Amino acid sequence: MGMTITEKILKDHTGLTEIHAGMLINAKIDVALANDITAPIAIREFLNAGGKEVFHKDRVIFVLDHFTPNKDIASAEQCKYIREFARKQNLTHYYEGGHCGVEHALLPEEGLVLPGDLVVGADSHTCTYGALGAFATGVGSTDLAAAMLTGELWFKVPATIKFILYGKRQKWVGGKDFILHIIGQIGVDGALYQAMEFTGEAVRDLPMADRFTMANMAIEAGGKNGIFAPDEKTQNYVKGRAKRPYRFYESDADATYVSVMEIDVSRLEPQVALPHLPSNVKRVGELDSITIDQAYIGSCTNGRIEDLRQAAEVLKGRKAHPYVRLIIVPATPRVYRAALKEGLIEIFLEAGAIVSPPTCGACLGGHMGILARGERAIATTNRNFIGRMGHPESEVYLANPAVAAASAVAGKIVSPEGL
Repeated sequence: MGMTITEKILKDHTGLTEIHAGMLINAKIDVALANDITAPIAIREFLNAGGKEVFHKDRVIFVLDHFTPNKDIASAEQCKYIREFARKQNLTHYYEGGHCGVEHALLPEEGLVLPGDLVVGADSHTCTYGALGAFATGVGSTDLAAAMLTGELWFKVPATIKFILYGKRQKWVGGKDFILHIIGQIGVDGALYQAMEFTGEAVRDLPMADRFTMANMAIEAGGKNGIFAPDEKTQNYVKGRAKRPYRFYESDADATYVSVMEIDVSRLEPQVALPHLPSNVKRVGELDSITIDQAYIGSCTNGRIEDLRQAAEVLKGRKAHPYVRLIIVPATPRVYRAALKEGLIEIFLEAGAIVSPPTCGACLGGHMGILARGERAIATTNRNFIGRMGHPESEVYLANPAVAAASAVAGKIVSPEGL
């Protein structure tokens, strides 16, 4: 019987001759990741279990990106705790300060996660790396401690839903709109503990940045992982970055899927998720006079250079509405430098934007963009739960970078064409 790409990757990390959906397995880990919120718990559990050395100093990665630059004494103490452990363990890949970026943009950019890898991270959006053709999923900090200690972890093999996207997409429509539409169709539990496999001509047309966006938000549908079969675009992305060998996998023609969903993307216009669920999705054209107080462009979902270029195309020669705070966060130092070199930062500043150093801060309601009671934000992030970006009585609307930029100018949610 044929196997899906997810099943093949998991099998080859177990040494078993065959596996199937629902089977419990113990698999070897290629990369174990944590950030400044989740690493302290994992470190404590690692030490409580008697851990002396991590399983591989090149494969345990810490990225201090959530409450950094440190917003208060508590976050500074957390980072110090992680820093001291990383130094003691002599970890090869430890990121903070000017070398740090938003973790799920940083690791692919640095060639630290690769096609065919099995990656776990103590952050739910670890599933981002499925864009490269890797099996990547979020785990709890205690599970991460086990992975740090042994280099292995147990999994239940997920069944797979296949999403076939076809047709030519319209201008201002991309991966963010594809995944919002899918979540709107199946709901936030529509892929619960299942792999979401994306394929079809419209997927092959997508640049890597948009694939990362889609894989990133698989968790918002309850997915165990999101995954793309690697192709020439994947190869072009990884060939100059990879620090070690990698392998391309693809699903067999006779692989078993729990369901198959076909979507004609030529019919899609930009999508917006309304409060307070990523599944509460409407076409931007359906929205009328929803005023905003803040527009946020960045995060592990849409903070790459391609996203900033899209925002700059809309903002060039325009000003943010006087009553809107426009915050733009390049996801990594490399993205920041590229934006500087291309003149994007100048466009943003001329538009009245606040340009932040790379951080996850505002996305999770941590710092550098907190919402007050009754305020509304349009954001290129991945979640809009109650209180996600600040006060429990604030509202977050999810959209692509072009829609967020256009809305910042208009002072209300509009498409770029609405300007």
